[in-house]
Amino acid sequence: MNKTIRHQLLLGAVLTAMLGLGSCNSEKYHVNGTILNAKDSVLYFEHNGLDGFTALDSIKLDETGSFSFEGARADNPEFYRLRIAGQIINIAIDSTETVDVKASYPMMATDYVTKGSYENEKIKELAIKQINLQARCQALADNPAFGVDSTRAAIKTLVDAYKDDVKRNYIFKEPMKAYAYFALFQFITVNNQSSLIFNPRESADDVKVFGAVATSWDAYYPDSERGKNLHNIAIEGMKDQRILRAQQAPIELNIDPSKVGEAGVIDLPLMDNKGHLRHLTDLKGQVVLLNFHVFDSEGSTEFIMALRELYNKYHARGLEIYQVSLDPNEHFWKTQTAALPWICVYENGSTSEAYLAPVDTAPVFYLIDRENNIVRNPAQINDLEAEIQRLL
Repeated sequence: MNKTIRHQLLLGAVLTAMLGLGSCNSEKYHVNGTILNAKDSVLYFEHNGLDGFTALDSIKLDETGSFSFEGARADNPEFYRLRIAGQIINIAIDSTETVDVKASYPMMATDYVTKGSYENEKIKELAIKQINLQARCQALADNPAFGVDSTRAAIKTLVDAYKDDVKRNYIFKEPMKAYAYFALFQFITVNNQSSLIFNPRESADDVKVFGAVATSWDAYYPDSERGKNLHNIAIEGMKDQRILRAQQAPIELNIDPSKVGEAGVIDLPLMDNKGHLRHLTDLKGQVVLLNFHVFDSEGSTEFIMALRELYNKYHARGLEIYQVSLDPNEHFWKTQTAALPWICVYENGSTSEAYLAPVDTAPVFYLIDRENNIVRNPAQINDLEAEIQRLL
């Protein structure tokens, strides 16, 4: 082998190795920074997983307080924390980003900044709000002027106000964001007793909050374990609250059987939430669940999540959902349906009269077979999933 060929082979090997290192590095996230006034303290870097906290790395800080951690990227936002003793900085990592943290011990839980990370700025806001809430609740519990009942009522007032703020300004504002997910699992500890701030096992309203984030994560991070976990929590909350009882009960509607018997489908040419005209009759060849729904109604979030379960289970086998909104506010409808995977259209006139008159209750279901025939009207559907399975 002559020198020229050998040189080319060696150069190629070096370039390949360099590219490989670059590719490997690009698939990692980085958490760097400094924590002042913490010389000889051990800084732990921990993963906040579904099963609890796991220590990933640690470093004994020197006088500069510098640290650097890294790890393999994930396909959805993941959660970590920097910890010295009981002082904690919560961090969200999305993909391969680099998060730079500047803090000062021993108050690093509140005295820190994250450079160039919108998500982590929001998480800091939420963490400080939670710390302040807990301090105020504990102060009430320590006040000898309050009795047990008055203390409990005062704490509930504080927590309810906190929840309202966080729902409006964080969770519902951007439910697909990591900080919205983070907010769901905040808790307070009063007199050594810890409790979740949002608890879907105890509150129907909190089920809606979990459901909103779960629906968004279903859309933005499909098949992620965190998304599935949210979905399961919301479903369990619904069961505990018996919210689905009304959906599972027989639907008592005043319907003219001559209009909704087994017959060819009446077309519904309506605009969807993306501005496209969608014809119900264009879905021939699929089993169609025609649903009339009011999104601005009690139990809507829980109902949509149950519908999503059906869609996820049977869409690949030929099920399509054609959902007609009867909401008076079109903008609200568009916002509510932005992340839904099925056909969402809006009724702004009398197009659906043949299906609804004289119906005054929603949700309403019809089942349409692959030949565009209505085979089940609302009065005939007792077990929706069983009827879908039969048609598929």
